[in-house]
Amino acid sequence: MHISDGVLPPSVTVGTAAVALLFAAWSARRTDPDDLPKIAVVSSAFFVASLIHVPIGPTSVHLLIPGVVGILLGRSAFIAVCLGVVLQSLLFQFGGITAIGANACMMGIPALISGWLFRSMRGPSLPRLILAGATAGGLGIVLAVVGLALLLVTGGEDFLGVAKLAMYAHLPVLFIESAIAAFTVSFLFRVKPELLDMSFQAHAAR
Repeated sequence: MHISDGVLPPSVTVGTAAVALLFAAWSARRTDPDDLPKIAVVSSAFFVASLIHVPIGPTSVHLLIPGVVGILLGRSAFIAVCLGVVLQSLLFQFGGITAIGANACMMGIPALISGWLFRSMRGPSLPRLILAGATAGGLGIVLAVVGLALLLVTGGEDFLGVAKLAMYAHLPVLFIESAIAAFTVSFLFRVKPELLDMSFQAHAAR
């Protein structure tokens, strides 16, 4: 789902880079230094999730996990996404260097929104938590795909068909990542609820 070099107009490339820098600075300022090990682990998971991908024109289809990143990191999610996007571009040429800002916004902003939704929906019961996780995981994919389509359309009518194809191709990913997010929050709730800021719910459930 990475956008390659030369696809976006220069104005969009510069604009998304500026937006990415602003979000990265905001995310960094609200990151607790004690959370850095968790951010490193989640960034690694985000990085690895994209290694198996199917190219579709100037983009690709693969697991994204913005919902899971947002659930686990909250306001620090954008930093994790930025790190993953930069490393993917530099080490494996997944996405262009000039499109790093666009790719970071396309997946980082949905991660932030998904994290906010999860914290708004979650409750003291495990079923409510699973529902919140599945919804957040699915929403992350929907927002990322919509962002991808909007960015591709700015590249001209030649990319309109690719944008539509990418949206349809990510439908299976939507359901897969909803299930992954639901399983992740369910597992962590049982074994390490503090990773979800859920220690008080786990205590109440005992």
